[in-house]
Amino acid sequence: MRGNLLTLFACISFVFFTVSPYEAQQEELPEPEGGSELTERVRQPISNIVLQQRYPESIVLSGNQADTKIALTFDDGPDPRFTPEILDVLKANDIQATFFLMGARAKAYPELVARIIEEGHIIGNHTYWHPNLVEQADIATLEREVNHTEETLAELSGYRTKLFRAPYGFLYNDLVEKLAEMDYTIVGWSVDSLDWQETPPEVIASNVIGNIHPGAIILMHDGAEWDGDRTNTILSLQQIIPELIGQGYRFTTIPDLLNIPYQK
Repeated sequence: MRGNLLTLFACISFVFFTVSPYEAQQEELPEPEGGSELTERVRQPISNIVLQQRYPESIVLSGNQADTKIALTFDDGPDPRFTPEILDVLKANDIQATFFLMGARAKAYPELVARIIEEGHIIGNHTYWHPNLVEQADIATLEREVNHTEETLAELSGYRTKLFRAPYGFLYNDLVEKLAEMDYTIVGWSVDSLDWQETPPEVIASNVIGNIHPGAIILMHDGAEWDGDRTNTILSLQQIIPELIGQGYRFTTIPDLLNIPYQK
């Protein structure tokens, strides 16, 4: 009997001490309402290139291609499983980036928002619950999501961001026009790391390094759905950053790259 109790205690102790606090609270992580990048990104309704041509004053996809500045951007955070390690890599390399935050996750993890800001990074609006705005086809949903996030981020940062990125990059004409009315600059990208596919870090790094250009806006993710993993994103940065610095590129934030304001 005593042996059985000791065995049971050992099993319980193993589970208790090998599960981190964040793993134990994993189901408390606000989930993207529109679904994972893996399922949604395969169906883009209107190309951002087309939308940028239609609305050149509202949408930006890259910076000055005569300059060696480039910008790392991260979506879907803050995520306590991955954001801290990404911040560690950026800090070790003395690099500032731009983080497009989900309002629900910012509300859940204000200490990570504070760290992002304290370490010199810029934050942007990535909606509150990460819905598929095109599928919703509802201006009221856009306004509610964006305004709720704007209020949340303003409480945490002390300023109202002017930068917006749509979940999955999905927009259409009416949504772009409404965002312009709301005084937002819509930030797309010109280099997609495709890290949401969770390929090996060498593949993610190759996606970036092989497509880099002066003025590039690089899309990556510091957040994931409950069963998603951004470990390979973290590992890929350890290849991407030194390689591009070696090629003469300079990492900066979106407002510095584009010479635009980041707050209203």
